[in-house]
Amino acid sequence: MARIVLTEFISLDGVMEEPRWTFQFERGPEGAKFKFDELFAADAMLLGRVTYQAFAEAWPSMGTDDFGKRMNSIPKYVVSSTLTDAEATWGDTTVIRGDAAAEIAKLKAKPGRDLLVGGSCQLAHTLIQHGLVDEYRLMLFPIVLGAGKRLFPDEMSEPATLALTDATPDRDGVMLLRYHPAPAAPAEAGPA
Repeated sequence: MARIVLTEFISLDGVMEEPRWTFQFERGPEGAKFKFDELFAADAMLLGRVTYQAFAEAWPSMGTDDFGKRMNSIPKYVVSSTLTDAEATWGDTTVIRGDAAAEIAKLKAKPGRDLLVGGSCQLAHTLIQHGLVDEYRLMLFPIVLGAGKRLFPDEMSEPATLALTDATPDRDGVMLLRYHPAPAAPAEAGPA
């Protein structure tokens, strides 16, 4: 069974949108290793259409080092109701249409390593709301943006408790965080 790993750049107030604001920070060697390791531990990337199209425009010209070569060669699944197969031309790309949660659950049930999700806010919300995320890898930047799309949806059916599995400081106050969904607390026994 594959695992879904959600990896995001986020601000202290949870904003993940348009992460150009991260460029003002030096994330250092630990941050580079964090991103390298997660990419090379994945069998495929799972992306929303907007992120897919942005990556497909940028990465083909940046494929000179090992990271860039892997970004361009790794299989990709893109969730979209509007992207045509003819537009899905960035390497080995499969478009997922229809009930995204059900289709991703089927994909997750297949044998394999990680399915890496980066960016893709709407897709991230769907995965979180359906309990499909196995690990959160967050690069937390010491900035408060005050507005923008946030990693966790405003409307959740129930609170999601996470267990911290690793916290590593990097340069410029950037934190590299890893969380797994926490096991559900046992139900309290009623009066006997």
